[in-house]
Amino acid sequence: MFTPREKADLIKREAKRSGFLACGIAHAEFLEEEAPRLERWLRDGKHGTMGYMANHFDLRLDPRKLVPGAKSVISLAYNYFTEPKQVDPEAPKLSTYAYGRDYHKVVKQRLKPLVAFIQEQFGDVEFRTFVDSAPLMEKAWAQRSGIGWMGKHTNVIRQGTGSFFFLCEIILDLELEPDAPATDHCGTCRRCIDACPTDAITPYGVDGSKCISYLTIELKDMIPDEFTGRMEGWAFGCDICQQVCPWNRFSTPHSEPEFMPKSELMGLSADDWHGMTEVVFDRLFEGSAVKRTKYAGLKRNVRFLREDP
Repeated sequence: MFTPREKADLIKREAKRSGFLACGIAHAEFLEEEAPRLERWLRDGKHGTMGYMANHFDLRLDPRKLVPGAKSVISLAYNYFTEPKQVDPEAPKLSTYAYGRDYHKVVKQRLKPLVAFIQEQFGDVEFRTFVDSAPLMEKAWAQRSGIGWMGKHTNVIRQGTGSFFFLCEIILDLELEPDAPATDHCGTCRRCIDACPTDAITPYGVDGSKCISYLTIELKDMIPDEFTGRMEGWAFGCDICQQVCPWNRFSTPHSEPEFMPKSELMGLSADDWHGMTEVVFDRLFEGSAVKRTKYAGLKRNVRFLREDP
């Protein structure tokens, strides 16, 4: 029989072999500290038009409601830092995470061998895997499991790594030795706060209704005029708060073939973006997270950028 520590060590070694950047473990329990913060964030309307954020409040705070009998939450990080950049500096910009294939699909596939290993080693285990796909406060679990701390921009930062990674989770009814929670290393730095062009960031909080990622992806209506001239060229998502973070000087390129951007996409000029047809959109972004905003949404974003003074 394996001890909880031996089980945890085996899973972490296998996670590393499976290509994950980091793996940490937390005890499955109610997120007592996060509950009032989430309630206040929702009450203040900082979720904008994302009505789904107000749904399943109890599920977001207790993983045992997602997996009855759950004892552990395994948090994993998967690197997506990409060195290639868009060629034309005047072209509308994509967030780095959207350069390649949709991360939901890729990371879900990378989880399968790890789950198979757990079942092979420990028998009949009840579990569910999550890749940004359920009402789960993944950043809180990443911090509790020692993956990294939630920075002032609310992205999870890992010492020696930075923040360009996806999070995913396995909730299971297996008793595993938990890791120590990550400690905060933002210090007095406020570069992300000062660099945000829409003033969406306050220390350890983001007003989602002002965030460029929200405006270009989640918002289905027209982008409010108050953001004219403040989008900094972003057409899908935004990386500004990560780009200015000192910890990202430690970021290293990923080794995931599915995340490699198409050379045609990276070579698009500003005119190419503004003249993009739906046929070209479908071809360039097949299997991409950009499909989430649809052709009409991307054209809306690009038109809004052209109207910037």
